[in-house]
Amino acid sequence: MTEPNALILVVEDEAQMRQFLRVSLTSNGYRLIECGAGQDALRQASARNPDLILLDLGLPDLDGLTVTARIREWTSTPIIVISARGQEDDKIKALDAGADDYLTKPFGVGELLARIRVALRRKANGAASSSFSAGDLKVDLALRHVLVGEREVHLTPIEYKLLTTLIKHAGHVVTHRQLLREVWGPNSSEQTQYLRVYMGQLRHKLEETPSRPKYLLTEPGIGYRIRASD
Repeated sequence: MTEPNALILVVEDEAQMRQFLRVSLTSNGYRLIECGAGQDALRQASARNPDLILLDLGLPDLDGLTVTARIREWTSTPIIVISARGQEDDKIKALDAGADDYLTKPFGVGELLARIRVALRRKANGAASSSFSAGDLKVDLALRHVLVGEREVHLTPIEYKLLTTLIKHAGHVVTHRQLLREVWGPNSSEQTQYLRVYMGQLRHKLEETPSRPKYLLTEPGIGYRIRASD
């Protein structure tokens, strides 16, 4: 479901932030379930089957990491973490636990709505799509063709695996650890220098200005995301 009218579970214990989310989302056509604690969130997620979950990390009973892990035991419903500043480690852990994305407080309505659209579109499309495009970048996953404009780009096997891993999570941040695990295997999760080298190579092949990338974006201290057309 990509249209407004999607049902969103908002898990946030701060009344002011909950009101901001309520006004922002309902005015754009979304339906809401609201709760302020982790146990209630688990009950509501199970009973109401929302299309997307907005989840604060700082809850009064269960922390957001536990809630994320528990939800991921039985559903792939998109989870967007909404996090306070200075919680970089918690954000990394939340993403590794199964969250799809995060937003750092404070954030604007436009960015919030864009992240929700991306998450809902990805849910609707599932993993079956055989192509990806963003701006001039086009990837045919079935034929393993990568184009920038009309120019075909030749990638090494590792470069291609890194690109397709990011595409699998298009629009969402992927942590360094997750990328290393998926591209190089479970014994390489600390070898972040591999990522820097290969991301640099990918940007030189795919970006018009590698130092100011349009497609392969850095999330400082956390990982990378590939731009998804909004």
